[in-house]
Amino acid sequence: MACIHQGGCLICRVYQLESIITSQATEVGGLERTGAHSHIRGLGLDEKLEARVNSQGMVGQLRARRAAGVILKVIKQGKISGRAILMAGAPGTGKTAIAMAMSQELGDVPFTSLSASEIFSMEMSKPESLTQAFRRSIGVRIKEETEIIEGEVVEIQIDRSVTGVGPKSGKLTLKTTDMETIYDLGQKMIDSLTKEKVMAGDVIQIDKVAGRITRLGRSFTRARDFDATGADVKFVQCPDGELQKRKEVVHMVSLHEIDVINSRQQGFLALFSGDTGEIKPEVRDQINQKISEWCEEGKAEIVPGVLFIDEIHMLDMECFSFLNRALEDTMAPVVIMASNRGMSRIRGTNYQSPHGVPLDFLDRLLIISTQAYGEEEIKQILKIRCDEEEVEMADDALSVLTKVATETSLRYAIHLISTSHLVAQKRQANKVDVADIKRVYSLFLDEARSVQYLKDYQDEYLYNEIVPGQSDSMTVDQPSASA
Repeated sequence: MACIHQGGCLICRVYQLESIITSQATEVGGLERTGAHSHIRGLGLDEKLEARVNSQGMVGQLRARRAAGVILKVIKQGKISGRAILMAGAPGTGKTAIAMAMSQELGDVPFTSLSASEIFSMEMSKPESLTQAFRRSIGVRIKEETEIIEGEVVEIQIDRSVTGVGPKSGKLTLKTTDMETIYDLGQKMIDSLTKEKVMAGDVIQIDKVAGRITRLGRSFTRARDFDATGADVKFVQCPDGELQKRKEVVHMVSLHEIDVINSRQQGFLALFSGDTGEIKPEVRDQINQKISEWCEEGKAEIVPGVLFIDEIHMLDMECFSFLNRALEDTMAPVVIMASNRGMSRIRGTNYQSPHGVPLDFLDRLLIISTQAYGEEEIKQILKIRCDEEEVEMADDALSVLTKVATETSLRYAIHLISTSHLVAQKRQANKVDVADIKRVYSLFLDEARSVQYLKDYQDEYLYNEIVPGQSDSMTVDQPSASA
């Protein structure tokens, strides 16, 4: 395969990228965080695409989830090219949750989440920002056959010089159920074995092309050493057949990652700094051409992912014009947008339009509306969040928190779960009770109480002068649409 760019072929650069990502993931593997939608596992639909009341982390919004399920079926059949989806509803009605659930249902595809306001804060043009977001959401499965060595480690022998200076050498004995072979080791392979902490009894896989060693687990013949190795050790069968095999390897990368690692000015390290800059169209054209050739030869496959753009009403006419054209591309990802606005002004113009979106662009969208949650649905959501955050809450405390959510907002009530748990821990209790909820409710203001506080103590704040004729603009009766 010819190189797209001087300095190494695309496959070699993908190997470099994968090895760096793997090492980064290993370093932070012990860090687990609970996200706002980490409890979402799917749309919670049955075989007939009917929404269950409470399933896979989703509660309520039966009509919206059913509509999303129908769209998913169309997506999987490849019949949604040139269209996008708009999730329209009030704040806190599950728009982002449904978008996350759709990405979960699609499986192993790229998912990119973007707030429309971010486009105006990036140090690049708006079309370039959207182009990079689109290409982050388009995956490429690159297939190739490679030679691997797979077997159980019988013995590792490392020879060191008497002086301790100079390269190391050694021998590695591997076996399968049918054969056993001794391999000579160089300095690089010895370093890789040491880094992976390979020892006798481990089942390993060696990629002959990249020289990468993967530790698959411990052989079942060493199961008697379970207590010594620890409970988290994975046991696998000793491989059978030949030690050396040919295996099809699939690399999954996004088009944007390929763009960056083939850019003269940036290089693949820019992926981790986040400062990728603008990428020349010529580089993308060459990559698109090469990917198309690989698809025709059966060496690669395009995998359209999901691009979620929140606060779509924050985009201007230039961005909407770009999206109109980009959605017509055959490789376009599934674009899911969200807006909590009603009739509002299109940014940069004096024209009003539904959701702040131009009518010609709105005509391209499949629109799914979300409704406010009922009290019982709110209670179920709060219970799911308590389980996700590993917080044990008394039934009466959960009822009080549900009442708080109905009177303020669901998001505010969810914020009180972890803070009330900290208050309970301070008094050395394992369960959150009503007193803990009341305590954090008094400590942290919701939106309505915060606005009332500002009205009561307006004169004590700086820059509190109100220009005559604009006093009405200081009155806040409804929750902010951007909440």
